[in-house]
Amino acid sequence: MFSKQVVLITGASSGIGAALARRLATEFSDIRLVLAARNRKKLETVANDCLKTAAEVLVVPTDITQVEQVTALANSAIEGFGRVDALVNNAGYGQMGPIELLSPEDAKRQFAVNFHGPLVLTQALIPVMRHQGGGRIINVSSLGGRLAFPTGGLYSSSKFALEALSDTLRMELESFNIKVSVVEPGPVKTDFFQVASEQLQLALPDLGETPYRALNQAIPEIEQRTSRLAWSSEQVAAVIIQALRDRHPRPRYVAATGGKTMLFLMTKLLPRQLVDIFWKRFYSINKVEQDWRSHKSSLETGVNVEMS
Repeated sequence: MFSKQVVLITGASSGIGAALARRLATEFSDIRLVLAARNRKKLETVANDCLKTAAEVLVVPTDITQVEQVTALANSAIEGFGRVDALVNNAGYGQMGPIELLSPEDAKRQFAVNFHGPLVLTQALIPVMRHQGGGRIINVSSLGGRLAFPTGGLYSSSKFALEALSDTLRMELESFNIKVSVVEPGPVKTDFFQVASEQLQLALPDLGETPYRALNQAIPEIEQRTSRLAWSSEQVAAVIIQALRDRHPRPRYVAATGGKTMLFLMTKLLPRQLVDIFWKRFYSINKVEQDWRSHKSSLETGVNVEMS
């Protein structure tokens, strides 16, 4: 199936995207890869690894937030190989923090990377896939695209949108033999939480002076809680390859230990109130509630306790 196939991967300089490129190159020696990400040096490192076995690799440095660069990426792939058989929209990141405190610019960038970039690239390649007789589109979402949780509101919102887009595309493109699937990783051993923590510090440097100050230590704690369940990038890449290879691909592929069970419990079985309690404790919002109750109590008793 993958003989001479052209696969375009965004976010290919590290993590899941890099693992997918290397694995495809290893398993299918005559595959042709288009690798896109912002960092040319990292992309070229991945490309050199792939070239040890792959027939051809095209590196296209791309800022997925820039429409012109996304369009140029699609054009470069077509000019380089004449077709694109599979698109893997993998580029993404997580913007963490309470919704109240995040700026409109934070929201715009989150959606630009996780939703608008994949949308523009997909739109550019649909006519190509239709003309060549079909293709595959894999959108890498997250369990956070099915489950919303505190401090991850922008991230989940962008992934919910990506999943809705995928469902719509799956129905609209079926008659053109263009198959659309979503891959939903859970925790992954990448720099996701490091990037999320850095983004949080940039967006909210004064978080400790707000009513949400208890969240200052939340991200490292969350990373510790999830580390034992985290998959490697290579494991997630294997699921993406399964979605690419399946003759009749499923709408969604869960790439997480216990992910299907969690989705069933959280969306079908457990009362909403219990689900809310679980997530509030997991993401330390319960500590924010405790601080706020103490603050209100101090006001009522006349004791001066500082609370922004």
